[in-house]
Amino acid sequence: MAKILLVEDDLDFRQTVQDFLEEEHHQLECVDDGVEALGRLKIYPYELIILDWNMPGKDGIEVLTEFRATGGKTPILMLTGKGFITDRTAGLDAGADDYLTKPFDMRELSSRVRALLRRSVMLTDDVLTAGNVSLNMQTFRAFKADAEMKLLPKEFSLLAFLIKHKGQVFSVEDLLNRVWSSESDSSTDAVRQCVTRLRRKLDSADQPSIIVTVTGLGYKVEN
Repeated sequence: MAKILLVEDDLDFRQTVQDFLEEEHHQLECVDDGVEALGRLKIYPYELIILDWNMPGKDGIEVLTEFRATGGKTPILMLTGKGFITDRTAGLDAGADDYLTKPFDMRELSSRVRALLRRSVMLTDDVLTAGNVSLNMQTFRAFKADAEMKLLPKEFSLLAFLIKHKGQVFSVEDLLNRVWSSESDSSTDAVRQCVTRLRRKLDSADQPSIIVTVTGLGYKVEN
């Protein structure tokens, strides 16, 4: 489960990739040119970028080079129809983490996406735990002790994000940008309401909440 920016100007192909990765529970945001991609990357954080080589405005190599030059660390998977070794290595030399040559099997895309996410700090374990709460990132099931909890998709995403970043404090605005789609109409109230719902499902009367409020700053998960 990751927030992914897909940069691809072939609308039919882009829709196919988007549908496939959303079926795997990833959150996709899509743009069709390099200029818009760089604009998004200046404002919103993503856990993975899937970047086509040939695009209007700025091509994939230009986007990649400018993003890395400004300190961007997000893993990048290049998509290219180019078949020559020199073209593929040009992408890797410019800072891409991996590449796929079109056409490709969507199962291979899935494998590359999982591998890149595992390399990053965003997704390192199949099971995330905090206190007596555990989240299975493969089956998207949540447990409190041995009892399964029914979490809404956004509740699961928010809790998984906080557990992945144990000890770090995130403001409501941070969480809105990191967990919700930047194309969403949701407000900071949606974040607070989601935290409230989670606490109702997670908390026990005799134990402190695993989601800690840091006054004036935001929320974190500690244990």
